[in-house]
This record gives sequence, structure tokens and C-alpha cells, in this order.
Amino acid sequence: MTKIIQIFRLQLKRSFDRIRNENLKRNALQAIPFWAASVITGLLAVLYTKLFIAAEDITAFVFNAHAWMLFILAPFCFVLAWWLVHRFSPYARGSGIPQVMAAIQISSPKTSYLVDKLLGFRIILIKVLSSLVMAIGGGAIGREGPTIQIAASVYKIVYQVLPKWWPKIAKKNMMVTGAAAGLAAAFNTPLGGIVFAIEELTKTHFSYYKTAIFSSVIIAGLSAQALLGPYLYLGYPKVDGLSASIFLSVALVAIISGLSGSAMSKFILFIFKLKAKFKFTYHHILYVTGCALIMAFLAVFVNKDVLGSGKDIMQQTLFTSHKYVSWYTPLLRIVGPLFSFTTGAAGGIFAPALGAGASIGSSIAGWFKVSDANANMLILAGMVGFLTGVTRSPFTSVILVLEMTDRHNVIFHLILAGMIASLVSILIDRHSLYDHLKVQYIKELSANSTNSTELY
Repeated sequence: MTKIIQIFRLQLKRSFDRIRNENLKRNALQAIPFWAASVITGLLAVLYTKLFIAAEDITAFVFNAHAWMLFILAPFCFVLAWWLVHRFSPYARGSGIPQVMAAIQISSPKTSYLVDKLLGFRIILIKVLSSLVMAIGGGAIGREGPTIQIAASVYKIVYQVLPKWWPKIAKKNMMVTGAAAGLAAAFNTPLGGIVFAIEELTKTHFSYYKTAIFSSVIIAGLSAQALLGPYLYLGYPKVDGLSASIFLSVALVAIISGLSGSAMSKFILFIFKLKAKFKFTYHHILYVTGCALIMAFLAVFVNKDVLGSGKDIMQQTLFTSHKYVSWYTPLLRIVGPLFSFTTGAAGGIFAPALGAGASIGSSIAGWFKVSDANANMLILAGMVGFLTGVTRSPFTSVILVLEMTDRHNVIFHLILAGMIASLVSILIDRHSLYDHLKVQYIKELSANSTNSTELY
């Protein structure tokens, strides 16, 4: 009897070991696609960053050498950037974040052919080319939103090349994780990528994604850091010795920047609504050319701050003695993205929103002639407030700015700015720019789908 029990125990142990080994093998195989896509995302993010910086350097060189040439360069680049998207990949236009949100929402086995229009290799190629051409032309765009769509496309492609015998992985998990890794690699903000996935992409059921997101964000970030170093997107602004009444100024900046971000989004949507009535291609070409000429005129005859992503303004106001921008700079930083984003070319609005918020905070700091540390605090609050007004994701905005600057001692100030901006922006529109554009993309796909009920 004892021998029978021993044999039974031995067989039971072997069975458990076999099950455990099979589970370990399956878990490892499921993790490998995420890890591989993370490395690719990190490398692509670094390459894209370097190309984008080079493109903006070309604009600065042309402007400094012969400013009048901008009247030729800007229209040519704006039209070319729009044509690349219009001709080869219509869903590569704009930021890319609404496309990822739409792809996640409609993802199912029956709608894979529609998701392919939002994410894929062609999207990556046209997204990069169009946004780089746009940047050369002086467009007030960023690379962060495009990086998110590029990263989600990489993860989706990796998912598609897996052999049929590979352990099953949900496509939606891959896309959500890719978007988070893309943001982390673009800004070098791993926590920002995680919070972005929770607040903006998944909304609920984060437990399904957490392991993949954590590992992918870390690997993508480390891959980018291996080439760029452990950099901060901005740096270490001085925010020590803040005055006791700074919270009141932060609240004021949050109100103005939140309303401004929401208003800019509303204007963008209004322009898109007008453009939807264009019946002929030359209507779009005329509009894009007009936007480029307006940008060139403002840059040459008013101030070149209207050009580019706005990162220069953030760095100038935070790290030099030039703390206070001109009263009209916030208007330029709102008008620039407005005319650049609505062309229909590729380009993000994350960095331009941060730049616009920084200019608002700097301008208000100039009203009261506050100290350098207080001015920096208001600039950071403006960045959080304006980005929140556009995205309605206050915690993502707060974490991003914290990780860009490593100024954790002002976390409560920034949370206050994010929450106030989130509340006041509702007065202009209850939904974010991304939510509106996501719905628009789904409607477009639905109109072209044989069974539109599959999307809802």
C-alpha cells in the first residue's frame, strides 16, 4: 500500500512539473512578441527623434539665412506633406492618437481589415515622411502623437507575423501596449506611458494589460536610452523657494490654459467641419497653401515663435533669464498648431500644446513680475493646463511634465493645475479633441464598411 502511495505521489509530482513547465513556456512565448516589439519601438523612436530634430534645424537654417525663402519652402512642404497622406495613407493624417483609440475600440476578428487602415507598415512610412516634410516647412507639429501610432503599428505587425501555433495573444492588448510604449519612448517618460494607457486608452480592465504594459514600457524606454542616454525631455528647472500664494497664480494659469486648450480644440474641429464640405482636390490645396503662407507671414513679420513644435519656448523660458514672453506669443503658439494640424498632413499636437501652455504661464508670470522659481512653476502649470484642455487627461499631463523635469516637489501644484483645467475645459466642450476625432474616424470607416454594425 505504501509503495502504491509513493508511485501515486511521484506521478502527481511529474504531472504538476509538466503543467508548470508548460505554463512557463507559454508565458515566455506570450511575452516574447511584446519584448521584440518594444525593442523595435525604442529604436524607431530614436531614429524618428533624430530625423525630426534635423528637420527643424533645416527650418531654422533657412529662416536665419534668408527668411523670405520661407514663403517658398512652407507652401511647398505643407502641400507635399498633405499630398503624401491624401494619396497614399489617409489615416496617417494628424496626431495618430485618435486613430489608435479608434483601432482599439473597433478591434475584433471581423474588423481586422478596417484596423489595417489605421495601423500598419504604410502608416509608419507615410507618418514619418509627411511629418518630417511638414517640420521642414516650419509646421507647428510634434512627433509624440505620431510615435504612438507608429509604435502601435509595430506591435500590430509583430502580432500579425506570429505563426499559427504561437500561444494566443489578444490584438487589442498588443495595440494598447504599443501606444503606451510609444509615448514612453517619445518623451522618455515610462510612468507617463503607463498612465496614458490607463487614462486614455483602456479606461477600464487595466488588469488585463498591466504586465505587458510594464515590461514593454521598460524595454522600449531602455532601448531608446541606450542610444540617447538617460535624458530628460526638458531638464531640471528651478522651482525651489516658491511663495506661499503661488497656488492662487497656479489656479489662474490653469483656468486660462485649460480654456485655451479646449478652445483651440473646438476651433480645430470647426475647421475640419468646414473642410468636409470641400468637393474638389484643389480646394484642399488652396487651403493648405493658405495655411503655409499665413505661417510664413507670421514668422517673418511678427515672430518666428509661431514655427516648430514649441520645445524651444519651453527650454528658453524654463532655463534662461528670458522668463517672460511677449503678450502675443501665446496667440502665435495657438494659431501655429491650428493652421498646421488642420492641413491634413501628419503631425502631433502633444508638444505644441505643451509649448502653448508654457507661453501662457510665462506671459502670466510677466504680468506679476514674479521670481524665476515662481515663473517656472507657472510655466509648468500652463503646460499641464493646456495639455489637459486638449486631451482631458489631467493625470497623464501631470505625470508627463513631472517626468520631463524631475521636479517632484511640485506634484501637488501640478495636480491642482490639471484638475482645475479639466473642470473649466468642460465649459467649452465636454469631450476631448481626441474623442471627437476618434468618433470621426470610426464614422468614416463605418461608411466604407459593408457591415457598419461591426464597429459598434
